[in-house]
Amino acid sequence: MKLALIGDPVAHSRSPALHRAMLQEAGIEGSYTAIRVPRGNGIDVVRRMRLDGFTGCNVTHPLKEEVLRACDVLTDEARRARAVNTIFFSRAIVGTTTDGIGARIALETLADEPIALHRIGVLGTGATARAILVELHDNDAYAFVWGRDLEKVAALCTEFEAQPWPVHEPPEMVISTLPPEVSLPRDLIESLQHVDLVMDANYGERSTLRRVLHREVVDGTLMLEAQARASFDFWLARLEGVGGGEEQAG
Repeated sequence: MKLALIGDPVAHSRSPALHRAMLQEAGIEGSYTAIRVPRGNGIDVVRRMRLDGFTGCNVTHPLKEEVLRACDVLTDEARRARAVNTIFFSRAIVGTTTDGIGARIALETLADEPIALHRIGVLGTGATARAILVELHDNDAYAFVWGRDLEKVAALCTEFEAQPWPVHEPPEMVISTLPPEVSLPRDLIESLQHVDLVMDANYGERSTLRRVLHREVVDGTLMLEAQARASFDFWLARLEGVGGGEEQAG
């Protein structure tokens, strides 16, 4: 298997180490490299990777929306999230997203129970946030959305049957998809002090939300590991010719 990660930045990413370990664990000969691809170059790079014999690739910021147009086929999750973080190369370029699955598994691991019927807040309105909202909706969680652009928040609430950020009673759990070193309004910081569990989708040195909130924050390591496993399983299933029924043309 010839695999890669594309995005910008990628030097910090733990994905290569995770996927190389998965290859070794599965007894599969292969490689996984991190390739820096600036915004605006994603479509050309994805199409070239197919010609260069890649089996699949992961996609990170800022390309998750851009590479949609390079995909011939989208899974239901990618179509609804309007974002791709995992691509499989065959006769068609198939795109999916495992960000939502990764977030759900991480939250369920930390809470030690399913997310169904829990009140879960999502900070942000971008590609990762939408993938998480798809998963929350499909697993019967009560979702709440915070973002600076109120029109985007309202649109996501309608699309995913979520609610705007509550003024009084905060969610039980919150996952932030915001960038590192983000500046947050004082009322949101105050609200987040009363949340049982806060998780930052960023990990390692890029997980700075703890400093912003001055409280315990779980970084995105668990989410990364879970979404990486889901991506790897997606590639294996495709190689074995399994699970094609959920796709729609992109």
